[in-house]
Amino acid sequence: MNHFMRRVFLSVVLLAFLLSLSVPYGCTNKKPEPTDSIQSDSAATDTAGEDSTENLISQTPMPKTADELFDDFVFNFAANRKLQLKRIVFPLPVYRNGKLEKKIEKGHWRMEHFFMHQDYYTLILDNEKQVRLAKDTTVDHVVVEKIFFHLKTVQQFLFNRIQGKWMLTSVNYKPMYQNDNASFLKFYQHFAVDSAFQMRSMADEVKFSGPDPSNDQATMTGIIMPQQWPDFKPGILPSGTIYNIIYGQTYKETNYKVFMIRGIANSNEVVYVFRRFGKRWKLVKFSC
Repeated sequence: MNHFMRRVFLSVVLLAFLLSLSVPYGCTNKKPEPTDSIQSDSAATDTAGEDSTENLISQTPMPKTADELFDDFVFNFAANRKLQLKRIVFPLPVYRNGKLEKKIEKGHWRMEHFFMHQDYYTLILDNEKQVRLAKDTTVDHVVVEKIFFHLKTVQQFLFNRIQGKWMLTSVNYKPMYQNDNASFLKFYQHFAVDSAFQMRSMADEVKFSGPDPSNDQATMTGIIMPQQWPDFKPGILPSGTIYNIIYGQTYKETNYKVFMIRGIANSNEVVYVFRRFGKRWKLVKFSC
């Protein structure tokens, strides 16, 4: 079988595989609900009905070991109102464009749920190795970014581990163009909502990998071409508002970005890898 025929065969097999999947926020057609407004100084609004995951977390005392890893802590922080109030340094300073705008007293704070009212959260990385930072117990400074595309604004929540406990120490608002990922964010905002632009923003050959439906322990890989993207793309491309968690890493103006979508209540994960060629970002690889 020559190279072209082998590539076509793999594409047919992968297409059949993707069409058979029904796993949320993986390779499906499920779309996230966009949000695009900043409300008060904590951008999430309280809702009467919390989802089961958040409700379970809020009713379970946070284990002491949760302060070792920020990921363990932040889910408790976002779901447990009493814990959240205890883990904020009040009066909380709020900065806009680097200047102190005001300080929020405890009685005026509104519950911040972050990404708990959706099924997933997102990460933007310079390389795959940065994924390990989420499991690094020595990290003591983390920034949770809430990126509002329509408002072209990034709201940053700065956490520091103080005497062994994670604490929210300040909130900062900055224009999106001043963000360390500004070039990629501008591109992704368009990529997420425009299917024609997605096809124009793909490498000539895009690598794909995913679980083998005939063997739970195996992974199948292949290559797709831009015209095949509508049949192969994972169902979720968050738009409107996305999140990013900075685990102390320093971003650079690189030509390589990893965009990850992780399920909150499960281990489902979609990873997109983009490279910049000249001034144009292109998708070169994705997995689910």
